[in-house]
Amino acid sequence: MKKSTPLLVGAYAMALGAAQAQTAVPPVAAIKPKQLTMLGNTRTDNYYWLNERSNPEVISYLEAENAYFDQVMAPVKGLEEKLYAEIKGRIQEKDESVPYRDNGYYYYTRFEEGAEYPIYCRKKGSVKAPEEVLLNANLLGKGKPYYQIGGWEVSDNNQLLAFSEDTVSRRLYTLRFKDLKTGKLYPEAIPNTGGEAVWAADNKTVFYTRKDVTTLLPYQVYRHTLGSDPKQDALVYEEKDNTYSMGLGRSKSRKYIGVQLHSTLSSEFRYLEAANPTGELKVFWPREKDHLYEVEHMGDKFYVRTNWQSPNYRLVETPITNTAKSAWKELVPHRKDVFLENMELFRNYLVLGERKEGLLQLSVRDWKSGKQHYLNFGEPAYTAAISVNREFDTPVLRYTYTSLTTPSSTYDYDMNTHRKTLLKEQKVLGGFKKEDYVTERLYATAADGTRIPISVVYKKGFKKDGKAPMLQYAYGSYGISTNATFSPARLSLLNRGFAFAICHIRGGQEMGRDWYEAGKLLRKKNTFTDFTDCSQYLIQQKYTSPATLFAQGGSAGGLLMGAVVNLHPELYKGVLAGVPFVDVVTTMLDASLPLTTSEYDEWGNPNQKEYYDYMLSYSPYDNVKAQAYPNMLVTTGLHDSQVQYFEPAKWVAKLRAMKTDKNLLLLHTDMAAGHGGASGRFKSIHDVARQYAFMFLLLGIKA
Repeated sequence: MKKSTPLLVGAYAMALGAAQAQTAVPPVAAIKPKQLTMLGNTRTDNYYWLNERSNPEVISYLEAENAYFDQVMAPVKGLEEKLYAEIKGRIQEKDESVPYRDNGYYYYTRFEEGAEYPIYCRKKGSVKAPEEVLLNANLLGKGKPYYQIGGWEVSDNNQLLAFSEDTVSRRLYTLRFKDLKTGKLYPEAIPNTGGEAVWAADNKTVFYTRKDVTTLLPYQVYRHTLGSDPKQDALVYEEKDNTYSMGLGRSKSRKYIGVQLHSTLSSEFRYLEAANPTGELKVFWPREKDHLYEVEHMGDKFYVRTNWQSPNYRLVETPITNTAKSAWKELVPHRKDVFLENMELFRNYLVLGERKEGLLQLSVRDWKSGKQHYLNFGEPAYTAAISVNREFDTPVLRYTYTSLTTPSSTYDYDMNTHRKTLLKEQKVLGGFKKEDYVTERLYATAADGTRIPISVVYKKGFKKDGKAPMLQYAYGSYGISTNATFSPARLSLLNRGFAFAICHIRGGQEMGRDWYEAGKLLRKKNTFTDFTDCSQYLIQQKYTSPATLFAQGGSAGGLLMGAVVNLHPELYKGVLAGVPFVDVVTTMLDASLPLTTSEYDEWGNPNQKEYYDYMLSYSPYDNVKAQAYPNMLVTTGLHDSQVQYFEPAKWVAKLRAMKTDKNLLLLHTDMAAGHGGASGRFKSIHDVARQYAFMFLLLGIKA
């Protein structure tokens, strides 16, 4: 008997899957027109009613979409389960992080075989000392559909633990306290916090942020005395400007407690001495338009990473007795081609995390001699980052390294001798060999002539003949850079002939601050056209074809997906849109929704006509039209705190009513999860297996 070719087998499987899909009838959301008028413009939203979370009709619709998803995906359900087992099988279930030293203890997390959640531990004085368990998230989360430890912090005397937990996935954390000597929890539980807690030096006072339960913005700082009624907690600071958010922290020196206030374009730092918890917060430098800065302390100086008169940031120092700009002394000047991303202070060395040509690099500078050198990593696309370094008086820098072909690795680097020691490379089971894979750095040219970096990985033997499948990913918002990192799950694609590409499009910050500025506000469309220009380049270079190219993005990257399928649906076989921000105008006009007002600097304020018109011109939901769309899998979580579930639900309902093709359009809602998806290291694998199975269904891949 003649052996079937893979193409014929794939075509048969596709036909079988398509036949199964055609027997399934997609749900139809009821049309309930609502007129939305703003600045002389009226829009009709037929699915506005889907924002009624407690409405049984809404829940029934979401459940019907889930049932339709299950029916359509039934032909690859077995493959999905196989993928789950395959991906899980690469994970070393019994695992442990590299311990780091802090205040006389070595801290680490570990996983037990079969356990979903981490166990937080420490050892006193030596890594060979007896283990103390701080928190076992498996016990704390037992029986809960969702569980996550937020932040945790040990008191200066090492005897008390403050930690936060979320059991809903709304990022509203409940703050708890534990006596590490007795193991007993204190009775007080403080709800609706931002998740972080900072101890004062007296080992009894704790500072925390409280969130607005509607907008989910942290806007207040409270002071709590351990053992007292939280209702008596003192309000230390309240932020009145709802375009600002806040975070809490303590300096590496432990001398200061800081409140970091920040919007997209400006920030302000307030601080007090940890030894004087009832003191007044001082303003380091008042907030001002287009000035972002961060502060660290060492000795008799503050060190400030600032973009004042320096878009790519510079580093200055100032005496702790005078924080005015007039006292600032420049240490590291602004560089047009280098973005200063972060810093780490040591007694004898300054370490800088810098980004050049889209790649992270680490520089080490000797305080005394001023001599500087860079660590060499030797790959064309990688990620190197400063890790946990809690102590000043050490010549050893702890950093992490990964690439598209190298699993996450932890190194110690001796800044005196320039020698690095690999402490741990994440073990990948199942016969993985990094030398079997190839990574490349490419550049696509955008319509305006800008060169867009692309990081690509594939398995050796990959043929650039235009027939191979590829998954193209990007984010492109908030100045968040998408780094080239390793994914054990991704091997399930690469081993089946896929290539994977990260497009470092504008709106991120890979190429410096200007890269971000060119992809926001009234230049946001650059983000979308950069992505499609990358797609066209990858097709032209025969890495893939429109018949085998898939696009993926989540959250603001889901907005990207919504925009590109309106612009160039013909480029993609399928699209994976996770928790997509697609109803831009309506969301940004609703100040009660989480995070809206704090993002005016990112998207614009639609109460102003210039921004309203521009946002309306690209908002994916508003620009759905009668045309053919690619196959699409849209995922969301009912309790999403960032992008509300009803945005993707409305989008899918409108697409169903207007699209002219017969391609698959699936909506899957996790009824127990939020923006980050399922909690737990194994539950989240189901999400990935589901996405891969969707692509394999379309390609006819059966094994």
